[in-house]
Amino acid sequence: MAAAFVVPLNRLELALRNALHRRLATRFSRPDWWRSAPLNENGRRKVAEAKRNLVRLQQRPEVPDDVVAQLTLGFWVSLLSGRYHRTLWTPALHRVFPGADRGALHQDYDNVLVLRNRIMHHEPIHHRHLEADHATVYRLLRQLSPEVVEELLPRDRVPRLLAGRSAIGTRGETG
Repeated sequence: MAAAFVVPLNRLELALRNALHRRLATRFSRPDWWRSAPLNENGRRKVAEAKRNLVRLQQRPEVPDDVVAQLTLGFWVSLLSGRYHRTLWTPALHRVFPGADRGALHQDYDNVLVLRNRIMHHEPIHHRHLEADHATVYRLLRQLSPEVVEELLPRDRVPRLLAGRSAIGTRGETG
């Protein structure tokens, strides 16, 4: 089940990263928007860490697209938090999610982040409401990129595995 969740979670992470990056690059009129954006200390630390990792891995000067790719999902989710409401959400990021409630949106992304981290750290996820997690991933992805949803649906193994899990649970209860 965890392995099946990797693909939709990855697509969501890429869609979120790309959408936020595009919007912030437009807002600050530069591809390295983090140099101008009012990031808090933690945000600045994560950008510096991403740059250090790039230098170590690639041994060449940083390129904005490489920095963007190196930033963690946690970084991108943090940009939706209350601490950035006045500085990033109101002037820019709300346009990525028209009509969305920032607080509820951040909570959804934070829940997805917890799921993703549990999976990537090989921790159990069986205790979670996986049907709801899957629905949340798709709801968020649909906001960012309906095209990606259409491309992903035929290849997503999660619904089939969830159905199989339900069938096993049902047989176990009756037998």
